[in-house]
Amino acid sequence: MKTLLIIGYVWIEKTTGAGNRMLQLIEVFKKQGYAITFATPAQKTENSINLFSLGIKEVSIELNSSSFDEFIKDLKPNIVLFDRFMMEEQFGWRVAENSPKSLRVLDTEDLHFLRKTRHQQLKKGEEFTNEALLQSDDAKREIAAILRCDLSLIISSYEVKLLKEVFKIDEKLLCHLPFLLNAINEKTIADWKSFEEREHFVFIGNFFHAPNVDAVLQLKSIRKSIRKQLPKAEIHIYGAYATQQIQQLDKPQEGFIVKGFAEEAIEVVKKAKVVLAPLRFGAGIKGKLTEAMLCGTPSVTTVIGAEGMHTDLPWNGFVEDNLEEFANKAIELYTNENVWKEAQKNGVKIINELYDKEKLEQPFINQIKNLQENLNAHRIQNFFGSLLQHQTLRAIKYMSKWIEEKNRG
Repeated sequence: MKTLLIIGYVWIEKTTGAGNRMLQLIEVFKKQGYAITFATPAQKTENSINLFSLGIKEVSIELNSSSFDEFIKDLKPNIVLFDRFMMEEQFGWRVAENSPKSLRVLDTEDLHFLRKTRHQQLKKGEEFTNEALLQSDDAKREIAAILRCDLSLIISSYEVKLLKEVFKIDEKLLCHLPFLLNAINEKTIADWKSFEEREHFVFIGNFFHAPNVDAVLQLKSIRKSIRKQLPKAEIHIYGAYATQQIQQLDKPQEGFIVKGFAEEAIEVVKKAKVVLAPLRFGAGIKGKLTEAMLCGTPSVTTVIGAEGMHTDLPWNGFVEDNLEEFANKAIELYTNENVWKEAQKNGVKIINELYDKEKLEQPFINQIKNLQENLNAHRIQNFFGSLLQHQTLRAIKYMSKWIEEKNRG
């Protein structure tokens, strides 16, 4: 039987975009008949899902431990999927040394160095530049992981362009694979609540994620201007791991309500009239915004929010960076039924043209099969990858073994 080993950064949670992304990939490989093992050095949380119930083997692994070497030698996986570049840094050399025939695939989730650099420049009041990316140590680490792997899954069209044009990555090492979603059909649309049946604005996001915390603070600064024109409309804030900073923003009397963790996020979004996402930094594509489209709920977001998500198709609402205009667009979408319905149609088109899993899965599987059949030739052509693998084996391997010995002492 074909085997897939996923080395997870954390245990999978349904409450996160990264968790849903991983579940989508698991579904693709299950359809192809793979036996799947999910291994991670992380601790489980109350939101971790039960992978055994999905027919997936769960394994706890240790950082800087040769016990992993024996584990992977016994498993002999056809494919190893690294969940984010940090896992490739920790375990990639061990996979290359102990299971050299395994196809090494990196799921970037989003480009972490892009998100971090944008955050740093925002805090300094600087304009974002590609030059800042090229000087970033985080970029060097993540690009090195991409080069060491046989294939990297890139979620955003913007990020594919960035890797090819700014970092000169060979496109044979990249696979543009956005969220894999069900197409929206007429029956789904018929089940949606109407404009009149919906109420309130909603923001939803995991508060471990810094861009989400910042976005809620942006909403706080425009809540009064929205409330002034729409006194009955409330802004509802949902998300796991709400910090004290977020909880203190709860002002029910002002129509700004921190609701906390949503058991079923999709049910919340289905009832809302408009999703708000004033994201000032970040990367990848935003699960909260595809979720809005899947629920027939228009959204207002920023250029960063919509980046890499809709090609040249009209947005599912409005894209606006200026906060005052953002508030005005939110009000327009909330009050103008014709504009709202047009935005809803735009969301349907974006999902069905760009995220339909029936269109995306087979080209991805074909790319995987082609790599497996021509792996040696592919690796020979990736000279910089083999160079980095060689240097990594020397540097990280001996550092890891030193840590292991130190831990024993």
